[in-house]
Amino acid sequence: MLRQRQPRQHDEAHLRFIRSLPCVACEDNTATEAAHLKMPFPKAAKRNVGIGEKADDKWTLPLCGEHHREQHKLGEELFWRQYGIDPVSTASFLFGVSGNYEKGEQIVRAAQS
Repeated sequence: MLRQRQPRQHDEAHLRFIRSLPCVACEDNTATEAAHLKMPFPKAAKRNVGIGEKADDKWTLPLCGEHHREQHKLGEELFWRQYGIDPVSTASFLFGVSGNYEKGEQIVRAAQS
């Protein structure tokens, strides 16, 4: 059975929040980008995102440009494993505090623990 593509849930305010945080891999905060997670995670009802699609904006993490490019080059699973970060939980926690910069920074710092 073919599944029809679902429209992406866009949240510009959350993307601005993510871009205001330091990189979750190195904590650089000079030019953070919103990195969308494509990998599936059924326990969180997160589906696999196909080619040419972006995940819903709630599935984003802050990465500096260098680490964002590395994430694409290595592939998501290897990249996140290499840095010891649980990307799905971290993205969920950040979405839960969206707009609260202080709590967002705490989550970014704790993600590498």
